[in-house]
Amino acid sequence: MENIYVTPLSGRYASKEMNEAWASDTKYGTWRRLWVALAETEKELGINITDEQIAEMKAHVDDIDYDVVVKREKECRHDVMAHVYEFGTKCPSAKGIIHLGATSCFVTDNADIIIMSKALEIIKEKLVLVINNLKKFALENKDVTCLGYTHFQPAQLTTVGKRATLWLQDLIEDLEELEFVQSNMKLRGCKGTTGTQESFMKLFKDEEKVKMLDGKIAEKMGFKKVFAVSGQTYTRKVDSRVLNVLSSIAQSASKFANDMRLLQHEKELEEPFEKGQIGSSAMAYKRNPMRSERINSLSRHVMILAQDPAITAATQWLERTLDDSANKRICVPEAFLAIDAVLILYANIASGIVVYKNSIRTNLMQELPFMGTEEIIMNAVLKGGDRQELHEKIRVYSMEAGREVKEFGRPNDLVDRIANDKSFGLTKEEIMNALNPENLCGRAPHQVENFIKGQVDPVLEKYGNLIKNINIEVNV
Repeated sequence: MENIYVTPLSGRYASKEMNEAWASDTKYGTWRRLWVALAETEKELGINITDEQIAEMKAHVDDIDYDVVVKREKECRHDVMAHVYEFGTKCPSAKGIIHLGATSCFVTDNADIIIMSKALEIIKEKLVLVINNLKKFALENKDVTCLGYTHFQPAQLTTVGKRATLWLQDLIEDLEELEFVQSNMKLRGCKGTTGTQESFMKLFKDEEKVKMLDGKIAEKMGFKKVFAVSGQTYTRKVDSRVLNVLSSIAQSASKFANDMRLLQHEKELEEPFEKGQIGSSAMAYKRNPMRSERINSLSRHVMILAQDPAITAATQWLERTLDDSANKRICVPEAFLAIDAVLILYANIASGIVVYKNSIRTNLMQELPFMGTEEIIMNAVLKGGDRQELHEKIRVYSMEAGREVKEFGRPNDLVDRIANDKSFGLTKEEIMNALNPENLCGRAPHQVENFIKGQVDPVLEKYGNLIKNINIEVNV
């Protein structure tokens, strides 16, 4: 039977691997692995649990009858106990020791940490892929001189590749933040109802054994760190910290997408457009930046979702309150699914950005006389001119030339105005030589090379193996 997805994030946008990370089988299978780890550790520390009971549990870790679970949860109104019950029907000899001494958060919280850690690794893989694709684009276009903008008004010249380093730098910052969060992910451990481990003290009657419990379970689940203390739950600041990282990536991606939309309007850059792609149902000629728009749309959702766990963390009562539960079930998986989709789009666009060099040059030349006014002033001063006087004249001439362009649609005649003013002492040929675009973008090409070598290449050397087999096909 074909899968039916409730949310477009699953069915339309996110990758198979991210969907699998948050799938029911992953979640509840992890619960069962935690129960196995608990039973194994309790046996190792002296509780009367047999090898046969543990083997029986292991044999049914992935054998979940959801119909039984749903029916039982309707009766008991408790999801964890419904799964304990169903697991027990598969493991009759182990039924009595499943979940021994634990509270529900032993499986729910620890599983959430495990799944988030796995999902962060998927995000890291795609983030590195985007960085790799943008690196190639930046190097290929490091010398392509273009207009630089402030306030979306022409400012000084830059290069297409230099602009791409600004996108890259944001992503490098995001990766550093993600690495920090990953390196500090901790299991909640096995701490009982209010975090005091009271139930395990009763079970073992030996504080040293109880102290060993957390570390041994964490090791079995592949973790080195466990929270030293907790209430019933791990601190909900963890969810806030994780979603803040996803929000940060969303901010970077959305900035890139906005830039692409502006530059596509200027006919300078364009996102990939397939041969059979339709830009508009009504206007057949259109090539809308739909992937960049989708990045903006999904990124907005992630940034908003990041507010949910922040509020949850701030409003938890004492050792815990359940008003985090429904919210957490929604906002955390959705944020991961959405940012996964964003990075798929980002990687796809970055791998095939179309650069229209002639259009870039046309736009540049239209504004070039304004861009080179400082160069003109310096050359005129070297010939004996007064800088303050020349600055005022060039300001006036610039306003007049701008008026000619904007009000009457005439060519920019600033160069002619300056050449006809003897106080500048420059011929038109000398002025045009001063306005060579390649000489007006400062260190931009070398900045690209230095940034790639110093900041990007070390990342790709460290994580290049992550991107070999990633599929970045855009579903729709």
